[in-house]
Amino acid sequence: MNMLIGKEYCKVDINGRFKLPLAHKKLLSAIIEEGFIIRESVFDACLELWPRKEFERKTSEDVSKLNPYNPKDRLIIRVLSEGNPVDLDANDRILIPNDQKKSKKIDKDIVLIPQGNLIEIWDISAYENIKKSTTNIAEMIAERLGGMTNDE
Repeated sequence: MNMLIGKEYCKVDINGRFKLPLAHKKLLSAIIEEGFIIRESVFDACLELWPRKEFERKTSEDVSKLNPYNPKDRLIIRVLSEGNPVDLDANDRILIPNDQKKSKKIDKDIVLIPQGNLIEIWDISAYENIKKSTTNIAEMIAERLGGMTNDE
């Protein structure tokens, strides 16, 4: 899969569908036929849109590290495996399942943010709130990636 870049703003229609932006559709063209999985993010107030094969690979890899006889591991397996298969319709729209839309408070305006092998689907106000709460992103980048300063 080609790396996706750039955020895209979309509208969710009354039926819970959004149109996949053309830029993303072109980059994902080789895998569109395989379909996607929408899963609730474990860590953030967003949904994750995974290419189906990547979701299956990553979930299988993660689950293989866990013990299905351990109650905590079973819960983790359950959460990691939860996801709804979705496809593009004839008009390049993706339907967000109602339960996931409600759980992450996705309303009318959304923003798509690429994150490596998946696309985060954020309600626009939740995304703006998290951006505001990140006080010093430059410091965080320098700390995590090292050696990066404004002086260079």
